[in-house]
Amino acid sequence: MSASGAVEPGPRGPATTPSPAPVQPPATGHLFRPINAEDEEQQPTEIESLCMNCYRNGMTRLLLTKIPFFREIIVSSFSCEHCGWNNTEIQSAGRIQDLGVRYTLTIRGLEDMNREVVKTDSATTRIPELDFEIPAFSQKGALTTVEGLINRAISGLEQDQPTRRASKEAIAERIDEFIVKLKELKHVASPFTLIIDDPSGNSFIENPHAPQKDDALVITHYNRTLQQDEMLGLQAEAPEEKLEEDLRNEVLQFNTNCPECNAPAQTNMKLVQIPHFKEVIIMATICENCGHRTNEVKSGGAVEPLGTRITLLITDPSDMTRDLLKSETCSVEIPELEFELGMAVLGGKFTTLEGLLKDIRELVTKNPFTLGDSSSPGQSEKLQEFSQKLDQIIEGGMKAHFIMNDPAGNSYLQNVYAPEDDPEMKVEHYKRTFDQNEELGLNDMKTEGYEAGLSPQR
Repeated sequence: MSASGAVEPGPRGPATTPSPAPVQPPATGHLFRPINAEDEEQQPTEIESLCMNCYRNGMTRLLLTKIPFFREIIVSSFSCEHCGWNNTEIQSAGRIQDLGVRYTLTIRGLEDMNREVVKTDSATTRIPELDFEIPAFSQKGALTTVEGLINRAISGLEQDQPTRRASKEAIAERIDEFIVKLKELKHVASPFTLIIDDPSGNSFIENPHAPQKDDALVITHYNRTLQQDEMLGLQAEAPEEKLEEDLRNEVLQFNTNCPECNAPAQTNMKLVQIPHFKEVIIMATICENCGHRTNEVKSGGAVEPLGTRITLLITDPSDMTRDLLKSETCSVEIPELEFELGMAVLGGKFTTLEGLLKDIRELVTKNPFTLGDSSSPGQSEKLQEFSQKLDQIIEGGMKAHFIMNDPAGNSYLQNVYAPEDDPEMKVEHYKRTFDQNEELGLNDMKTEGYEAGLSPQR
């Protein structure tokens, strides 16, 4: 069943017009501040706006904030004190991501109904058990919970029921029966599945067990189709001409914008040959305006025929100096800490083992949801214990296994005994599963005999 009409009741949104009403000054520091109940400087900007319901002036509030383990968003809320009408929606403040994302959540208990959800305009929501779907661009973006998504769908289905009962009674009765099924889902009498598929890559479902792996949540990144690119307003890239000059001896520069302050900046790019491995592309951006620095690593070759799993037993502080290349398709595990870092998190990196572990510690410990009123009992203690154990590993006071699993085979960990075998490191090559090939976009890729299937159309 499709819920293409599942939208909030009332007009689509307020029309914001200039007004002499005072506007609160923006908070000092970064434009997008992490959500924090103790941050008194983080206040919404208020703008007096025209209410499209009663055509009198109401108030629009804008909050620029950052979701932990995710990215920046803009939360807007409109309320009218004259007629009582209100409207809330969210918009992604970042760019469209390179890959689409699909979240598959198995809801087993009432606590799962309270998970926070960021759903953008371009996301499709499905509940397979009810054959229920909310198509893309049929609802405004929302920052809500799983229960809030279901309530929103119920409200959208109920809003035209009086008209249907008068003209199409049979259809109205079937919709009433379906609304009852949606309301029963909120009691979680039996497990069901919620799927959010967003080609823009800007939707999100909370993992309440972070930094541990969430067994109920599966996150899949995928390459968009041409139809999805057109839906998002993206133009297909024209084939690039091969560069004649030798890029290995040249640092290329191109203009871009800083991801923090959006000021003009330059990105440097260079091909680097890693000994006993392959070529990689290193890109570094430095912003002269705010001082922000970022670096990213891309594989310079093709996807390997086999996946690679590298297991290192950390026994000595000298292991922290090993060079490390983590591609975007590589996941990281530390079994002793029950920790798993999924694909695409932290992006591609060319650093040392110590540098990657410190990046992991910063990602996990700087979580605003563990501070103030938003933290759950015991969660702050778990993160503090995790940080202490990670420090022990970095200082050499605790032995641990460090596992890099890259289905594309484009990640690398330095063998300090090369060309001899490293007694503390095990490198395994394995055949990828169907799901791993699907995630890398290889199942639909045909590299041999494809000319025979092309018939000339002239």
